[in-house]
Amino acid sequence: MAMESTGSGVVDILIQRGAITREKLATAPTQESGPIEKRLLAGQLITQDDLTLATAEYVRLPPIKLAHFVADTALLDLQPKESWEHTHSFPLWKNGRSLLVALADPFDIHLVENLRMSTGLDVIPLVAAEKEINDLLGRATATTAAAGGQDLDLEDVMKMGDGEIEVDHAKEAPEESIEKTLESAEGAPVIRMVNMIMIEAMRTKASDIHIEALEKSTRLRYRLDGTLVERPSPPKSYHNAIVSRIKIMSDLNIAERRVPQDGRFKVKAFGREVDVRVSILPTVFGEKVVMRTLDKQNLAPGLASLGLDDFAYKAMQYAIEQPHGVLLVTGPTGSGKTTTLYSCMQDLNKGDVNIVTAEDPVEYQIAGINQVHVNQQVGLTFASVLRSVLRQDPDIILVGEIRDNETADIAVKAALTGHLVLSTLHTNDAAGVIARLVDMRVPPFLIASSLILAQAQRLYRKLCPACKKEADLPRDVLAVNHIDPAIFEGKPVFFATGCPRCNGIGYKGRGAIMEVLPVSENIRDAIVHGKTTAELRTVAIQNGMIPLKDVGMMKVRDGITSLAAALEVTGGE
Repeated sequence: MAMESTGSGVVDILIQRGAITREKLATAPTQESGPIEKRLLAGQLITQDDLTLATAEYVRLPPIKLAHFVADTALLDLQPKESWEHTHSFPLWKNGRSLLVALADPFDIHLVENLRMSTGLDVIPLVAAEKEINDLLGRATATTAAAGGQDLDLEDVMKMGDGEIEVDHAKEAPEESIEKTLESAEGAPVIRMVNMIMIEAMRTKASDIHIEALEKSTRLRYRLDGTLVERPSPPKSYHNAIVSRIKIMSDLNIAERRVPQDGRFKVKAFGREVDVRVSILPTVFGEKVVMRTLDKQNLAPGLASLGLDDFAYKAMQYAIEQPHGVLLVTGPTGSGKTTTLYSCMQDLNKGDVNIVTAEDPVEYQIAGINQVHVNQQVGLTFASVLRSVLRQDPDIILVGEIRDNETADIAVKAALTGHLVLSTLHTNDAAGVIARLVDMRVPPFLIASSLILAQAQRLYRKLCPACKKEADLPRDVLAVNHIDPAIFEGKPVFFATGCPRCNGIGYKGRGAIMEVLPVSENIRDAIVHGKTTAELRTVAIQNGMIPLKDVGMMKVRDGITSLAAALEVTGGE
């Protein structure tokens, strides 16, 4: 039997995963025909989940669980129902010209091509258990038959009402009792739905989950690598129960549906523990839920792992090694500023320093760092926390954001009295930091004395390495954006296509591009003499600073991202 196991790549993976031992392998039933892995399953020596995961790994396709999947039954019309049943496949989701299909037999090399021919779509295969596909087909067929009004008896007809006239009285939906809300929220189907939503988010590494109440439906979307992607949604009738379930998990008031609420909870799956930050907003057709997933495993262990160019890395490393001064990270919302600051903290978090943070909110809880949650409602502002922090004998202070002149003034004076202060600011580029601080009424001579580095950053989407393809250099695009084609001389340029590994998007993962401005003597002199942002930028470039757009083009030249993705975040710079 050992010889047989090495002949099956799936079995080898099962052994590597610890799903079965070689000793148990020898006891596989011999009276049944078929591949050995099927016989192991029939003999209950492995589980169906183990087999599905091993098969998916062997064929290098993503696995998917369908036990509680809510199907889009309209997709079944793409080909006859008998074809789905015969091939043990099921259409899961359609986005543009792409169709995600669950397959029980990914080894059937003709199946995907036949599906592509019959549907006229680009088929993206996933691996699922045959029983789960068959069960889903049964549930979807039953739903379609019910919705289509087949075999209606007299009682059904009497319940339907007049189909020719639709009357809308514009009445508000009746309020559901607390007892009923609680009962539906704690029902098994709702719990399973919410669990599946969370598991799918963790599997796809979604940064945000959006559950929206539309007029006649509920919409579920995940933010994958910065882009919102729609997924098969739960029925509208379950919307309130799902929201209530999330409120219970977040320890929020399920009876309150008129005002926004914020909360958080933790979820464990795939051997990971993820913090989930919840925001609930009342809208016209019901409450909208946005959940942000905060996975510590996504945090960079330090600056070295951020993939910076040599100039940016050395400048940032030098700045955080200084005993005092201000380091400011800038960029729009969602550009990864907090992640960069946490990466700096990871390098600075040692036993001989006292690090205190003031954050709104505390996103990642890190051992060894004293983190304070700013609460504007009770008067705990950045400025008031910062004053208290200075009495805590800190060496390093992280301020989540400098929002006003009071916070800016305290941060600068803290740096001048021997503390290293790290914070964020909203400006378009690194040189704009000085003008923003002046606008906050910080005297230029104090800025020149305290600021050690200003940085601007953007998040770009990385090309999926499995499906990126070489493209011709679009010289018209380069001309419009004032980009010198010589940058790419001798280097291929790639564009996104889409494959199962990247969920058909063409991009997988994101990285940061940074414009780093170290404050040298001639920069200090320019600040004191009130030079404009444009003049400061010119001096910084002469000192070696690489502008954001140029850093983006370096990533394109290196084949890490596409020209379109780089211009998406730096085009206006």
